[in-house]
Parts: sequence; C-alpha cells; structure tokens
Amino acid sequence: MTNFFNEYGSQILSKSIEHIYISAIALLLGIVIAVPLGILLTRTPKAASIVISITSALQTVPSLALLALMIPFFGVGKLPAVIALFIYSLLPILRNTFIGMKGVDPNYRDVAKGMGMTNFESIRMVELPLAMPTIMAGIRLAAVYVIAWATLASYIGAGGLGDLIFSGLNNYQPPLIFAGTIPVTILALLADFLLGKLENKLTPRAVREAE
Repeated sequence: MTNFFNEYGSQILSKSIEHIYISAIALLLGIVIAVPLGILLTRTPKAASIVISITSALQTVPSLALLALMIPFFGVGKLPAVIALFIYSLLPILRNTFIGMKGVDPNYRDVAKGMGMTNFESIRMVELPLAMPTIMAGIRLAAVYVIAWATLASYIGAGGLGDLIFSGLNNYQPPLIFAGTIPVTILALLADFLLGKLENKLTPRAVREAE
C-alpha cells in the first residue's frame, strides 16, 4: 500500500483537483442558470412545461453520447466536459427550484404584498428562503450526479479521476480502478455533506423547525 501511494499519490492528488475543478464549474453554472430560470418559470406557467420538458429530454441522452456530441462543436478537453455536465445539472436544480417556489403558501405572498413589498422583494425575502430546502435538495442531487458523471470526461481528454479508472480497466490494474473510484465516492459524499451544511445556514430557523 505504501509503495502504491508513493508511486501514484501525486497523480491521485492532481487528478482529484482536475475532477473537482470540472465538477465545480459545471455545478456553479447550473446553479447560476437554473435557479433564476426556475423562479422565472413560476411567473410564466405556460413556458414552464415547455422548458422543463426540454431539460428532461436532455437528461435522457446518455452521458457518454452527450460528451461525444460536444466534440464537433467544442473539440476535446475540459470545455466540452464542463458544458455537458452543466446540461446534466440543469434538470434537478430547475425542477426543484420550480417545485419549491410553487409550493410556497400563497398567504405568504399576500402578506408580503400587503406589507408593500415588490415582486422581487417578495421573492428574495419571503419565497426564496421558504423554498430553500427544496432548492438545495436539487443542488445536492445535481452535485452528486456531476461528480459521478465527470469520470466519463476522461474519454474526451478532460482529465480527472476517470483517467485512473479507465487506465486501470484497460490495463487490468484493480489498484488503479480503486484509486479513481474511492476518491470519486468520497468527493460525492463530501459535496452532499457540505451542501447540507450550507442548506442549514440558508434556511430560516422557523422553516427548519417546522419540518
């Protein structure tokens, strides 16, 4: 075991950093696009079903096929991998944002309106905090998806822990497979844990206690 870490330790570390980099950018893009879009769709119900249907359809495309489809447009490397993973992150975040915002009791909106709040103030100060647990559940799910699927980014030269996994498979070296698989699992669990902590900080205490 010591010899293995002496030989592959630096490679595991560098591949883990690449994996985190690819996954974090894709997830961040998903949050920046999907959360505002999900909020907007609650104000435009007719467009909501169309947009969610399109993102659901994109989710059904096999991850490896989607990565391959990126190559003619963006070549190989990290950029096409980030775009493909971003597309996969959209549905859970968008759907949960839409469901969370729609699930807010209309009485809260009426109270906010009665207090003289604008539509934007009602969203920012009332509806968004109340919907936060549902939104964060979508973000946590997307994070786990993205970290897991980022292993396939190795096929298009994006690097990451998938390099170790597929190198181990191609050369029949089980230690290399474990060297890639175990860190991916740890990263997914760690991301879910940290986002859970963030959820607790962003969710008002009254909402947490009511759950």
